[in-house]
Amino acid sequence: MENYNPAKLIELKSDDGTGDDPNAIVTKALDDLRTTVDERLNAVEAKAADFDKHGKRLDNLETKIARPAVSKGKVDDEQGAFEKKAFGIFLRKGHQALGADEVKSLRVADDSSGGYLAPAQFVAEVDKNIVQFSPIREAARVGSTASGSVLLPKRTGRPTASWVGETEARSSTESAYGQTEIPIDEITCFVDVSNRLLEDSAVNIEAEVGLDLAEEFGRAEGEAFVTGNGAKKPLGILNDPGLSYTPGGDAALIKADGLIDLYYALAPFYRTRGVWMCNGKTLATLRKLKDGQGNYLWQPGLAGGQPDTILGRPVVEAVDMPDIAANAFPVLFGDFASGFRVYDRVAFSLIRDNLTQATLGITRFHARRRVGARVTRSEAIRKLKIATA
Repeated sequence: MENYNPAKLIELKSDDGTGDDPNAIVTKALDDLRTTVDERLNAVEAKAADFDKHGKRLDNLETKIARPAVSKGKVDDEQGAFEKKAFGIFLRKGHQALGADEVKSLRVADDSSGGYLAPAQFVAEVDKNIVQFSPIREAARVGSTASGSVLLPKRTGRPTASWVGETEARSSTESAYGQTEIPIDEITCFVDVSNRLLEDSAVNIEAEVGLDLAEEFGRAEGEAFVTGNGAKKPLGILNDPGLSYTPGGDAALIKADGLIDLYYALAPFYRTRGVWMCNGKTLATLRKLKDGQGNYLWQPGLAGGQPDTILGRPVVEAVDMPDIAANAFPVLFGDFASGFRVYDRVAFSLIRDNLTQATLGITRFHARRRVGARVTRSEAIRKLKIATA
């Protein structure tokens, strides 16, 4: 084994200018060692801190994973239930009984008349019931709008082609376009409910009020859609100046030949999508009509859910259509989905009035909604006139 030689170590470590002083060399070596150890300790502590941070993230992630899932649909259902409950309180007891959160859930937008906007579930239920009382909606095209009127582009002229010779000059032609405006009109009604009925918790007051509103709105709409004069209400189908008619072939009666003429007076595209419309008295007469072989023109729906038909097309009974009489238009036939549009301003407000009818023990609910409708394609619908020409 080689002998230990301190002089040799001192000689190797004395190149940095410290000379041959052993104390200085040892001191510097200890300082270097201390610095190295401190650096390594700091590095270890930093890594430990990173591990701790990542560990906390993992713990948080595990906690989130362990929580029960709450779907958006469930949140929406809970919000809808809260709005429905608040609306029920408003109907029964008035806005004084509502808490701040309940008022906020109903007053989605300010109403100049001081009313409350009904929740979406209530509006949807009313709209569904309106369809039952307004049969025009069954056949027409129904949409919604947030504007005061709806502008629909309409072609008023089409290009015309012509035959020419080899070197003959070609004439110019082009399409012409315009627009149809459907104003959104306002309709109001009120429903009277006894205070005793409001106090009876066993009664579904929202359903009662909603059905009454839908019945009245549906009745008024159906009348306006058929015979409206356009003054603060829709222009009805029968009053549209662009609608053509087919004479029925008799001055006072409906004949089978007249219905057949009306059917084939429409273009094939509209005819194959057409719907008959008349009132109950006229429909009773139509059911008795026969063709030349003695077969009834009217045919009952054979399968469940299938409508009754005349000449193979469905029949819609509209109570506002006129009766059979000289020069009357008791029957409509056409593609209502293409020719007649209905636009709703869906949201409507409700005002609770417990003062004006207080002496009768009644609370009155004033409701308002806005709707517009008009014939948008007159060639798609045609009238039958009780006349010979």
